[in-house]
Amino acid sequence: MSEVNISATAVKDLRDQTGAGMMDCKKALVEAAGDFEKAIELLRLRGQKMSEKRADRDAKEGVVIALVNDKQDKGIVVRLSCETDFVSKNDDFVNLTKQIAAIALNEFPADKAELYTKSLNGVTLDMVMAEQVAKIGEKIEIADYQKMEAPLVTSYIHMGNKAGVLVGLNKADHTFVDAGRDVAMQVAAMKPVALDKDDVPSDIIEKEIEIGKEIARQEGKSEDMLEKIALGKLNRFFKDNTLLNQIFVKDGKMSVAEYLKSKNPDLTVIGFKHVKLG
Repeated sequence: MSEVNISATAVKDLRDQTGAGMMDCKKALVEAAGDFEKAIELLRLRGQKMSEKRADRDAKEGVVIALVNDKQDKGIVVRLSCETDFVSKNDDFVNLTKQIAAIALNEFPADKAELYTKSLNGVTLDMVMAEQVAKIGEKIEIADYQKMEAPLVTSYIHMGNKAGVLVGLNKADHTFVDAGRDVAMQVAAMKPVALDKDDVPSDIIEKEIEIGKEIARQEGKSEDMLEKIALGKLNRFFKDNTLLNQIFVKDGKMSVAEYLKSKNPDLTVIGFKHVKLG
């Protein structure tokens, strides 16, 4: 079939459905001999090829969405990444992230790989990503997906969709939602590495001990004192970098754990998720 048999209406319809450029749509329709579905598939395949070409690009911009279900016992955070701030601020890109987040909350997949197999308007998300690459010309990917279940889950979106936080509390009492949100804001602001000192990964502890020893050594401390000094610095690290032990940013007179106990003696955080750009 020659190009003259491809109507402008068909090209426009294909563009409206896929978001690809007019010339790309016309080329696909010509190659598909006017078969609309085959042309869509060709555009998707080209999007996949473009994804492969752009796989080594940095996609540090994007949008983060955190959502919690109506019962507030489940929550998810999704980060859709792109290469430029210009794309991340586009309403279509933000809305796509929200759609993916809604699918994630509804389907509650086990991990990111499973999320990619879920469908949006009858198209799997891996194909949707390929279409977005073809449409936008940037590396587009679901860079992170986290989920949480707890008696009470609260969420917070920070800095215009630049970061999202989930906090799980141990009591299914909606009067503690505000407290959970306060703690979620704490996570976004102070970026704790773990919930409590027992949850800090061993490699981080070992690294902090070595740093503490080296600092003490440079200060001229004797070798037999280095371990003790390093452990003292480690305790300070735990206070500054574990959520429950951090000073509560909204009241510098108490820790996060103490703030929660002021709401209820048994109230505590049982987990958190923090997803941010970069």
